Amino acid sequence: MSSTNQVFIAVIGAGGVGKCFLSQLQGLAARKPSPKLSLAYISTSRKALYNDDYAAIDLNNVVDTLATSSKSPLALPKVVDYLAAAPSKVILVDNTSSQDVAELYPLALSRGISIVTPNKKAFSGSYKLWQDIFTAASSSGAKVYHESSVGAGLPVISSLKDLIETGDKVTKIEGVFSGTMSFLFNSFAPTSGQGGKWSAEVKKAQSLGYTEPDPRDDLNGLDVARKLTILARLAGLPVESPESFPVQSLIPKELESCSSGDEFLEKLPAFDSQMEEVKAEAEKAGKVVRFVGSIDVPSKSVKVGLEQFDASHPIAALKGSDNIINFYTERYGSNPLIIQGAGAGGDVTAMGVTSDLIKVLGQIA
Repeated sequence: MSSTNQVFIAVIGAGGVGKCFLSQLQGLAARKPSPKLSLAYISTSRKALYNDDYAAIDLNNVVDTLATSSKSPLALPKVVDYLAAAPSKVILVDNTSSQDVAELYPLALSRGISIVTPNKKAFSGSYKLWQDIFTAASSSGAKVYHESSVGAGLPVISSLKDLIETGDKVTKIEGVFSGTMSFLFNSFAPTSGQGGKWSAEVKKAQSLGYTEPDPRDDLNGLDVARKLTILARLAGLPVESPESFPVQSLIPKELESCSSGDEFLEKLPAFDSQMEEVKAEAEKAGKVVRFVGSIDVPSKSVKVGLEQFDASHPIAALKGSDNIINFYTERYGSNPLIIQGAGAGGDVTAMGVTSDLIKVLGQIA
């Protein structure tokens, strides 16, 4: 049953990104018959599919099959035991944002299981977990890729790694790292025209599905702080956590204790004048305001918050919910390397995951 030309795939998480990934995996397996990709394990928080003899799970209608399964997911350490005993190489695809799954990475990697994931928690949590993940990978030879943890399918992490590994020196990274914040400020403070009231734009963003169910989970800046933590660490700064540097929250103090996102949205209009002042101050200086993250490597400073930009600046000129990341390096001088495009959405995030999977296959198969 063992074949060097077979790779087992395990998938945890079948939500928005997970479903898109499974569809892309099915296409990949059809396009690239070698190595043979066998789905050996798939689970949500409540259901699982797997066979004791590692017989492949049919990728056709796998989401529906999973929904009707009578099996419960294995406890996470047992998932590692099951995968480590497989008769060929294994890649674990974690499509969750679960801290518990993230904590499992060092164990999985130490037992030869490669990992691809969009899960930010593993790479922006404690610095010790970050170190343990890469130590386990280098000692076992298992691979770990997480392109989609920053900028969805945009080649942000791979570009940063290429710059560093070819000997360039990164001096500054700056950009709009949140599709939600991009959309909000492009609507609220456009480079031309009026822009709507802040609370109305937040409501609109939520109704279009750009925000988390509770918009405060976007407005607190922590999502951007997590992405900056990941990039700062890759650039060589030992950032302890997303809470260890200045992060500006756009939640009015008085609304932090609202019991729900709906209550927050109901009360937000009373605070529109605060954001109007911020916008007016920028306009007085002939600029627009944007929510950005920046990493200054020489001074080891990382921060997230509102900044003013000339209307002609690439960060100001973004459209829709696009992300933009500028890399300033010795080689690129005063004209940064700019990566721009859709930074959110199931299909593009899953594309980053599938692309990582292909990279790992190229190294282990």
